[in-house]
Amino acid sequence: MKSMTGYGRGEAQGSQYRVTVEMRSVNHRYLEISLRLPKQLNMLEETLKKQVQAALQRGKVDVFLSLEQPGGKKVELTLDKELTIAYHYSLKQLAELTELPLTIQAQDFAAFPGVLTPEALADDVEEIAALAAAALREALAQLMQMREREGLNLLGDLASRIARLRSLTKEISALAPQLLIEQQQKLRRRIEELLADITVDEARLANEVAYLADKTDINEELTRLYSHCEQAEAAFSLGEPVGRRLDFLLQEMNREINTVGSKSNSLIVSNLVIEMKSELEKIREQVQNIE
Repeated sequence: MKSMTGYGRGEAQGSQYRVTVEMRSVNHRYLEISLRLPKQLNMLEETLKKQVQAALQRGKVDVFLSLEQPGGKKVELTLDKELTIAYHYSLKQLAELTELPLTIQAQDFAAFPGVLTPEALADDVEEIAALAAAALREALAQLMQMREREGLNLLGDLASRIARLRSLTKEISALAPQLLIEQQQKLRRRIEELLADITVDEARLANEVAYLADKTDINEELTRLYSHCEQAEAAFSLGEPVGRRLDFLLQEMNREINTVGSKSNSLIVSNLVIEMKSELEKIREQVQNIE
């Protein structure tokens, strides 16, 4: 079992360039990858995305890649004229809106993202791509290790809560036969009170009471609850992403627990159902972060 929360960092050094990759992931229903690359490396985006997709199944993943030239080669900078003009125009609007003076010099624009960027020469793209792939591999390995550690912590908590659900289901199952008898007796008394002055066929009355009482029988729901708990515990040991599977099982558990609560008129069962719902909600919160 793996969490969807993690962080990783990787670095690869070549003869002319150094590539650093940082990545973080949080829970998400599907796999969503966001890459932030230097403008001159946009051509690598699809390749790097495929590298992440091959390793991860779910989560919102942010990848940050930076490129440096520590030495040995002259750095050439590219000026993005359109972006510079856009920054200047927006700053003028901001000054007018806030009624503050616009005091900005040319060197200030150099600090804005994308205005000045180092230009990688075409001959160096293959080297940079190899360094980026290596740095991403290292970052992915660290991120996956963290997700596995987090997953082990989640597994311990989930296993104990599923065990508690099984225990509560067992308590209600022990009460179910007596509850059914009491419900039959209650129905019989009510029918006899309503038909006090009318002669009633005892056999038919018994059949009607049994039919009405059967509508409050919760044994089928309890059996399915046991089965869902067993399937959840079996999923813990699968060597594959189980987040969606557990999410589905929780929906089914919630449906059965609600039905048990609505069918039973017992205060004891109602209190046990409340506790089951509390445990189920805690499990649901944890499952949202499982890959």
